[in-house]
Amino acid sequence: MNGRLAIAGLGPGDAALVTPEVTEALAQATDVIGYIPYVARVAQREGLVLHASDNRVELDRAAHALRLAAQGKQVVVVSSGDPGVFAMASAVFEALEAGPDAWRDLDIRVLPGITAMLAASARAGAPLGHDFCTINLSDNLKPWSLIEKRLRLAAEADFAMAFYNPRSKARPHGFARALDLLRHLCGPDRPVLFARAVSTPEEALQVVPLGEARPEMADMRTLVILGSSTTRRIERAAGPILYTPRFAGKTA
Repeated sequence: MNGRLAIAGLGPGDAALVTPEVTEALAQATDVIGYIPYVARVAQREGLVLHASDNRVELDRAAHALRLAAQGKQVVVVSSGDPGVFAMASAVFEALEAGPDAWRDLDIRVLPGITAMLAASARAGAPLGHDFCTINLSDNLKPWSLIEKRLRLAAEADFAMAFYNPRSKARPHGFARALDLLRHLCGPDRPVLFARAVSTPEEALQVVPLGEARPEMADMRTLVILGSSTTRRIERAAGPILYTPRFAGKTA
């Protein structure tokens, strides 16, 4: 087979944050496949076919990409951020495992990207400077009981926590439940970063104590970071800096 499949991360939004490796893969592609707004970030050119689809057809999209690559196409599956973080890399490998054996001979590469979590953390300072975890708050693919269990265990372990997909029109109440639980587990004083549309013209950052955090502060373009018990806030005129010291078991 002469076809190739790259699973690429487009970063959080700004074209400057797309890696040279991903840019090169897109320049060589015959076909680009992905969720509608992510494909829209890829410039059209002669010889390139764009295949945009809805957000809830990941396995169909992955199988389509594998079929095209098996036909000899140079295919790039695009995700925002990093394709291995709540994105298309897992879907492609799930389709690969379930598909024809011949697909396993394809040249398949995962091209990393800058995640929303890392971009948001960098904008705010270094709230993920010590141990942290990442939790997807969407219950589309897992039950709320599992999300709640993970929140409880993460709070018990005193991780800083980065939350993806906090609140959507279809799921307006889950984030409120998460905030209520976290206030009970962590108290009202932990700093919370709401980082919306980082690296785009719509970027907005807000840092509040957990006791003042409200569900409506987040939507699907917002990455939320809750600090650990050691996360510090440095006040300054240009806006606060959050950081978590690289030690544990002490107070700063």
